[in-house]
Amino acid sequence: MAAGKGEKHWIIPDGYIPEISSGVLESHESICVLNAGREDALLTITIFYEDRDPLEEIAVFVPARRTKHIRTKELQAGGVAIPHGVPYAIEVVSDVPVVVQYSRLDATQAENALMTTMGYPLK
Repeated sequence: MAAGKGEKHWIIPDGYIPEISSGVLESHESICVLNAGREDALLTITIFYEDRDPLEEIAVFVPARRTKHIRTKELQAGGVAIPHGVPYAIEVVSDVPVVVQYSRLDATQAENALMTTMGYPLK
């Protein structure tokens, strides 16, 4: 992938961290970012909710020509993390073009489910 591939603005409308997990694996979600360019990327992430103010200005660094898997449960703004059991949406803004994918492992029952989808790029 050549430098400059991807977009600078991405939306992931469906986020949810289950309150419980069963078995050995823990339910989790990740924002998967590919920075195929030759410049480091500084991401600014915002978490939106149905019934409360967003978590804003979450900064994440992705080095040039690298990938980063960002666990959503580790994101914080002002010491506040995303609560489990609450639906949310994600906005990712980058200072250079990147590619954003979203993955969820649902381990709330014995038959685990893995879901992944591309983020929605805005131009």
